[in-house]
Amino acid sequence: MIDTLANADDGTALNRALWDTLARVHGSTATDRFYDVESFVAGRETLHPLERELVGDVSGKDLLHLQCHFGMNTLSWARLGARVTGVDFSPTAVERARRLAERTGLPATFVEADTQRLPDSLAGRFDLVVATYGILCWIGDLDAWMRGAAMALRPGGSLFLVDLHPAFQTVATLEPLVVDWPYGGGEPHRDTVTGTYAEPGLSLPAQDVVEYPHSIGEIVTAAATAGLIVQHLGEHVAAEFDPRGILPQGRDGLYRLPFGDSHLPVLYSLRARAPHPHTCSA
Repeated sequence: MIDTLANADDGTALNRALWDTLARVHGSTATDRFYDVESFVAGRETLHPLERELVGDVSGKDLLHLQCHFGMNTLSWARLGARVTGVDFSPTAVERARRLAERTGLPATFVEADTQRLPDSLAGRFDLVVATYGILCWIGDLDAWMRGAAMALRPGGSLFLVDLHPAFQTVATLEPLVVDWPYGGGEPHRDTVTGTYAEPGLSLPAQDVVEYPHSIGEIVTAAATAGLIVQHLGEHVAAEFDPRGILPQGRDGLYRLPFGDSHLPVLYSLRARAPHPHTCSA
């Protein structure tokens, strides 16, 4: 049962404890849905076509990956030629990411920090800021997150965000259809987690977490308020994987969220650019 009276102040500490646990567990079992570490070390690709096409060629560019977990996607960008820095608030995840970088031999920097409070040392250093899948539901201060992303970009650099669509996040189950999550508003909601999306059959000790619903309008407005120029907003009704383990798979292998005779979006994608400074003529 979701508690809508959670205190926003305790969200970061509770959520960090959860992600410390997940950073230890993910990739540790043979049945993990997403984190096959050994095949990754051997060269497996972890990025999906959606973010690959959205971000484009990263060769020779400085890329900041926000909420990088233990670094598999960060290091995948490095394999494509980017100079990468990953940020995560979980010390367990950051330590494991550094070990994974050593195993793969890929150059990468990993920083322990809350993405709502990025260190000033990251300011103006990156051509690209990237965050993908399961991002903003953990963010209580959406404006601070967007300000941090904008701060880290060089003039003309771009933020790329691919995340679960807020409409999809409202749905708890499909059969029967249960909708138990608000569409936006940003209010903190406490829940108790006893497992992981990476392996639904795995039981973990119960941990309280706090999540925050943000609508598409709120996300785009936060990007614009941070001074970014929104260039693209995509809403995607099909995904190559089932982020939450509740979607039916079509004959084409893609996963969709049925809604009557149609489908609701499962993912959204956002590209926003940092403006170039104005130049004054004599």
